[in-house]
Order: sequence, then structure tokens, then C-alpha cells
Amino acid sequence: MQSFNDILNGSELFDSEWYKETYPDVELLNMEPAEHYLKYGWRMLRDPSVEFSTKFYLKFNADVKEAGVNPLIHYITQGINEGRVCKQATTSLFKDGIPAPVYIKKSQLDFKFESPVRTICFYLPQFHAIPENNEWWGDGFTEWSNVKPAKSQFEGHHQPHIPDELGYYNLLDVDTQRRQIALAKQYGIDGFCFYFYWFAGHRLLEQPLLNYLDNSDLDLPFSLCWANENWCRRWDGLESEILIAQDHSPADDIEFIKYVSKYMHDPRYIRVNGKPLLTIYRPSLLPDAKATVERWRTWCRENGIGEIYMAYTQSFEKESPNVYGIDAAIEFPPNNSNIPNITHQIAELSDEFTGNIYDWSELVKRSEHYSDPGYQFFRGVTPSWDNTARRKNNGTILYGSSPCLYQKWLFNAALDTTQRIKNPDERFVFINAWNEWAEGAHLEPDQAYGFGYLEATRMALVRAQLCIQPVSSHQDKLAVVIHAFYLDILEEMIAELQSVTEWNIKLFVTTPYQNEQEAQALLQTSGLAYHLLPLENRGRDVLPFLKIMNVVNQEGYNYLVKVHTKRSEHREDGDKWRDDLFSKLITSAAIDNAMDIFREQPKVGIIGPEGHIVPMNFYWGSNAEKVEKLCYRMGYKLDDIREINFVAGTMFFARVDTIKPLLGLGLTDDDFDMEAGQIDGTIAHAIERVIAVAANSVKHTVSNTNGESMSNHSSYAFAKIG
Repeated sequence: MQSFNDILNGSELFDSEWYKETYPDVELLNMEPAEHYLKYGWRMLRDPSVEFSTKFYLKFNADVKEAGVNPLIHYITQGINEGRVCKQATTSLFKDGIPAPVYIKKSQLDFKFESPVRTICFYLPQFHAIPENNEWWGDGFTEWSNVKPAKSQFEGHHQPHIPDELGYYNLLDVDTQRRQIALAKQYGIDGFCFYFYWFAGHRLLEQPLLNYLDNSDLDLPFSLCWANENWCRRWDGLESEILIAQDHSPADDIEFIKYVSKYMHDPRYIRVNGKPLLTIYRPSLLPDAKATVERWRTWCRENGIGEIYMAYTQSFEKESPNVYGIDAAIEFPPNNSNIPNITHQIAELSDEFTGNIYDWSELVKRSEHYSDPGYQFFRGVTPSWDNTARRKNNGTILYGSSPCLYQKWLFNAALDTTQRIKNPDERFVFINAWNEWAEGAHLEPDQAYGFGYLEATRMALVRAQLCIQPVSSHQDKLAVVIHAFYLDILEEMIAELQSVTEWNIKLFVTTPYQNEQEAQALLQTSGLAYHLLPLENRGRDVLPFLKIMNVVNQEGYNYLVKVHTKRSEHREDGDKWRDDLFSKLITSAAIDNAMDIFREQPKVGIIGPEGHIVPMNFYWGSNAEKVEKLCYRMGYKLDDIREINFVAGTMFFARVDTIKPLLGLGLTDDDFDMEAGQIDGTIAHAIERVIAVAANSVKHTVSNTNGESMSNHSSYAFAKIG
């Protein structure tokens, strides 16, 4: 049997020369390096080489530390075979690290859309002082008391979370709730699920809910989730010190339901087929949950409420709701998710950190392959998670979250819900949470991401709805969208379009202010229906297109053809390029052909002229960075779009629905470069490519006028894109 000395000296993880040079006192003690490390070195948290960290191994292997065994001996003889890690990572876990926060400004859009699911956010009311918290935590304690001093635990760690538009609000201010509701409605949230704190009749943090009842203009639907745990000094790690306890009994069951019934009577209360929705956080903590639920149902039937709809959060258990006599279970990530612990893979982790870090992106990956649990089950998502504001150095962090990936997760959850749940009233998706600031789980805007998570929420829901709705009914009308910079070319277009008789066309024309009168005269004498929008010469043909699309959409058009009059004078082949495009887009035969393709291929969203479809990777020029930022806001990373084809030249046929995700970005004049003769690298050039990403985001494809999805690859005849 080998001695410990032999084990060390025979391992590459013990470097005698390095040990002597690093710790000169070893030679002064006249000891062999291995002998010193075995007797004293490891207890002094000295490393045996640069390849093994004594401190790290003991920190993340509590069993080794408690057993008092030499960490290197343990690793060599046992730990390595168990897959344990012997030193902290020196490079980021992900190839590109954590995506740097991108601040997204508040959208000027406040459009209504038909969400495919009922999106409900859990809502924490602990943003005002109460006597109990003053006693337990100190005068003036609120959730902000934890949030403000939070510290970063590794490079790139997003802490502290600093609120943006709403500031460090006080929920006793009803105007704060009005502003929260305005944001929630603008970005597609259907309701709040308030945590309700009841301890045998003693209620905590209820005033914001009472204010909600008293102010009918707080018009977002709401429901209650009874947080039926004991309150402990959990934030300090003292799990056993109970601050206020539950006292469950049949009598308390009745008192509880009797009290909350006043909320259920409110017309804003969330209902499922007319039944008020009541959620319980942890039914397993009740002595007999099934009996409690039955008492509640009976009391409600006998006292004017009628039938109720019960749900529970799978925060600590995964039982079928039928076990408790409950109607549905709510997925509650990150609780109960069993995702990989990657603490040891995080570079430059604080020496003081003793908590755990998990891979948040695993939750997104799982959403690509959802399974049906076999009972009524409401999907849950979380924008991010990090409770180090509460737990300090012993917190739990989910690494790698971003609005981009969160959007993908919510999109998948919405699609799964619509496919799995037939009753629209039960198509819930729960978001954890609206305002859990001390858990790093909030949609409310902060100073790092701005309104990024709110925008991602709305974008996911818009995309999901466009994916599941029936294909637009075939119409005999077509919107012809023209940006008319050169009016002589507009005149040529009008002459061609006057020969179109099979289709009811209307011209939607944009032109610079200086061209307004002349353009008006041309259009008035054309005999064609038209809408003229004069505007500043900015954003090439793209910004004008986005602006006039609002009119096209409002007038109920399902199809459009987009063209423009620019000569692209930097190109020697400019006239040939434009003429080729026009012949494939605005002739009577071209329109007949495109409408046939739309009718026969319902998944085609964009039809580009044959010969003008190119791969995304073709001639990036200086466009990649702007393309990446726009795609990020539609739930795509750059790697996700490299195989997508786009239409070079921004002239194409399209379903109006295909363009809606791009419109959902709410781009304004300020987002576009001033005109300075640029031939590449502007946001308008980026959108040339992103239009195809918008199509892909709603599961539509790009086809050419031959009805083919193939691109021209490197043989594109008009390679100078501009």
C-alpha cells in the first residue's frame, strides 16, 4: 500500500520545486515539501501546485472539510473518480461570457394585441414598512433594505439591481401601483398574483392589496397566492428561528376563506370560467390539504362565491394537484428544477462567497422539449434569479440570464400552453416575478437592462400569437408601399401599376417633405387610391416603411409589396439592379405570381425577387453589430440566424403579420442615423437583414418569386448591397 508521501510525489498535482519556491519557510524547517504539505501545508490552506487549490477544494467539498482529511490525498484517491473539481475556473464558463447588459429604452408603442395565453406575474408586496418588520429587521425595513447594499460576487455579476423608471418606490403610494399597472398592460401582462400573508388571522403586508380594492381605477386583474409558510430568519441563514408561525386548524381554514372572499367578490379578480382563482404556495405544509381545500369549496358554495378554481405552486414538490383535490399545478422555476451546479466553473469568484451558482440557460434548453406531466399544469418562467441581496455571500445565483434567452423561454412556454391546454380560460403562463428585486427576479425596469425584460415579454407573446393564429385570409387587395425619393421613378412606377386590374391596390407613399406637393400632384392624377405620408429624409426607405406600416395595418391589409425609388448612385449597375427588381415586383404578372405563392404556401412570409435572395453571412460589411443588437431584441443570437436567407435591396412581397415583430421594436427617428451618404453600416442596412429574422421569429420563411427558398449564395449578381 502506497504511503501518502508516495501518493503526493507520484502525482503531477504536487510540484515539490514550486512548493519550495512559493513557501520559503519549508526549507528553513528542513522538511521535504510533501511532508510539510501533509502535516501543515493543507491546514494552512497552502496549494500543492498551481493545478490544485486547497482552499477551493475544501470550500466546495464540505464532507472533506468536516472529515478533516487531506484534500489533495482525497482528490487523488477518490475525488477525481467522483468528478469533483480541484480548482476554480480561470476562464468564463461560456464562450462569450455573460452577455453584457443592453439598456432598452421605454417603448413609445402602446398597442393592443391578442395574447395567446393569460400571462400572470407573481407580485411581492414587501415594499413598505410594517411594525413587525421594524421589530425583526430594524426601523424602516423594506425589500429595498436588502436590495441597495447587494454586492457583486464575480466579474460581470449584475449586482446591485438599481430600479429605473419606478425608483425605490413605496407601495403605500397608490400612484406607484397605477404606474406599475400601466407598464404591465403596455407590455402584455394580464394580471398580478399577489402573495398574501395570513398567520391564523394575523395578516402582514396587506395594505397594498387593500388599496387595490379601494381604487377601482387600478384596473389590472389580480388574484391571491397564500404564502402559507412560517416566517423565519431565513435571510440570515437561521432557518430554525421562527418569527411568526402558521397555526393550521379546521377553524382557521374557515376564517381564512371567509376573509379572502372579499377579494374574490371584486370584479377585477382573476377567474377561470367564472370561478375565482385561489393559489396556495405549499399545500404539503397543511395537516390535511385535501380536507382544507374541500372546506374552502364548501364554504364558497354556501356563501355566494360559487365554485372556486384552485392551483398550487410546485415550489418544493411535484405532486399531481389531484392529490390535494386541487385543479392545477403551477411550475415555479427555479425552485424544484434540479439544474447543473456550476459554482466551480465561475472565474474570479469572490473568496467570501459560500453559496451556489446554477446554469440558468438549462431552463431555456428544456423549454425546447417540454413534456406533458399528465395533469393540468401551468408553465412558469423567470427572467433571472439571484438572491444574494438577501442571503449575501451565501446566496443562490442563476448564471447566464438575458432578455434574449428569457424571450425564447416565454415564447416556448406560450406555444406549449396553447398546444396542450384546449380551454383558453386555463391557458395561463406564470412569471416569477414582477418585482422580486431581492431575488433578482423582476420585470420592472432597472438601470442595467432598462425595459429589456418587459420588451422581451411582449415580443414573445406577439410572436407566439402570430405563430398559432390561422393564416391570413386571402384578399383581393394589396398594399403597395413606396418610398419616393426620386419622383421621376415614382412616375414610372405609377404608370406600371395603372395596368394592374386583377387586384384592388392602394398606394402607401412616403416622400421627403420637399417632395410633398409634386408627389401629391402625381398621385392625384394617377387614378389610383393612395395615402401620402411626407416626412424627414432619414432612415433611407426603411424608417418611412416602418412608419407607414402602422397605416397599412390599421386599414386591414394582409399583404403588401414594398418598393422604393432610390437609384443607388454608388453602384455602376444601379439602373439595371432597380429595373430587375421592379419587373419581379410591380407588374401585373409579378403580383399574380406572388399572391399565388402566398395562397399555395401558407408558411411563406416574404417573397423576394428571384436572384436577390442571399444568405445572412453574405457580405456582412459593417452591419454585424447592429444586426446582432436588433436580433437580440427579437429573441435571437447572431449564431441563430447565420443560416437564414434575406432579401437584398429591401424590395419584396410580404404578409403584414410577418413584419409585426419588427414593428414591435418600436423604433423611432432617434434610432436611425442622419443621412450622410452612407453606403453601409447604418441601422437601415441592418434592418435589411432583420426583416428576414422577423419572418423566422413567427415561423415564416423567405421565398423567391419562383416559389423557392434557396438563396443565390456567392453567385449574387448584384453583390454591392446598398
